[in-house]
Amino acid sequence: MKCLVTGGAGFVGSCLADKLIGEGHQVLIIDDLSTGRRENLNSKAKFYKINISDPKICQIFEKEKPELVFHYAAETEIQKSIENPKENADVNISGAINVLETARKFGTKKVVFASSVAIYGEPVFLPIKEDHPLNPISPYPITKLVVEKYLFYYQSLGLGFVSLRYPNIYGPRQLSSAEGGAVSIFINEILNKRNPIVYGNGEQTRDFLFVEDAADAAVLSLKAKPGSIYNVGTSKETSINELLRLISQETKIAINPNRISARFGEIEKSCLDYSKIKKELNWQPKNNLADGLKKTINWFGKQYV
Repeated sequence: MKCLVTGGAGFVGSCLADKLIGEGHQVLIIDDLSTGRRENLNSKAKFYKINISDPKICQIFEKEKPELVFHYAAETEIQKSIENPKENADVNISGAINVLETARKFGTKKVVFASSVAIYGEPVFLPIKEDHPLNPISPYPITKLVVEKYLFYYQSLGLGFVSLRYPNIYGPRQLSSAEGGAVSIFINEILNKRNPIVYGNGEQTRDFLFVEDAADAAVLSLKAKPGSIYNVGTSKETSINELLRLISQETKIAINPNRISARFGEIEKSCLDYSKIKKELNWQPKNNLADGLKKTINWFGKQYV
C-alpha cells in the first residue's frame, strides 16, 4: 500500500517508516525538519519538506494519492504548550485538520493517529483502560483529545481512523533536548558525565515503551476496524528514580541527580492497560525496560565515538 507518514523524519515517525518499508509498503514522508532530521530518513521513502499546516500539502496528496496516512507530526512538549498554548494548538489542531481534510478530499482510506496517555489526566485507576475519564491537565494533551474528536467527525465523512494512545516512548534517535524525552535526556547527561535534573522527589511513575514496539502497533493497526482506539503501553509503572537506577546500572556510572521543584501540568502516576490491543490485534511489547535501555544506551554511545 502507499502510506504517508507525517513527522516521518522524527524519532517515532522514522522508525515507523522503516517498519512500513520493511513490510513492503510504499512510503511517503512529510516533515518540516523542525525537530526531525534528514539522517533519520529512509532512502527508500519519498520525502517532502513541508509543514503540516501548509495548504500546499494538497498538491502532494493530489499527486501521490496515499491510501493510508500515519499522522505522527506534532508539537509534543508539555511545558512549551503551557507557555504558548496558541502555538501548540496551531500545529497540533490546525495542522491535523489540514491533513485530515486533505486526506478526505483525495480519497485516503484510513488515518492512524498518534495520541497520548496524557489525555486521561491524573489517573482515577491504574492501569488505565480506554474507558477511563478524559481529563487532560495541560494544553498539549488537550490538542490530542480535540483531534480524536475530529477523527470521529471525519470518519462520518468516509475517512476511517485508528487512534493509538501512547505513553512515554523512548529509544534510538530520540532527541536529548526534547522536554518529554526523560530517557534520552538522562542518558545524554550521564554519558557526558553530568548530573541529570529530577523534578520533584522522583517517585512519579511513567509507562516507558520502546520505540520499535510503538511502531509495531502502528503497522498492526492497519488491520484494525475503523474507529478503533487503543492504549499502547507496557502496563508497568516505573518511577523516575528506578529509571535512573537502571541507566546507572547499564552504564556503570554513578548518578547524583540534581533535584528541583516539580513542574506544573505533569501527572503523578501513569501506566496503560494494553489488553484491548492484545486481544484484537495480537500486539504486546517485545522489549522490557532493561533491554530497551541497553539498546538505547548503545545507540547514544555510538554518537559520541
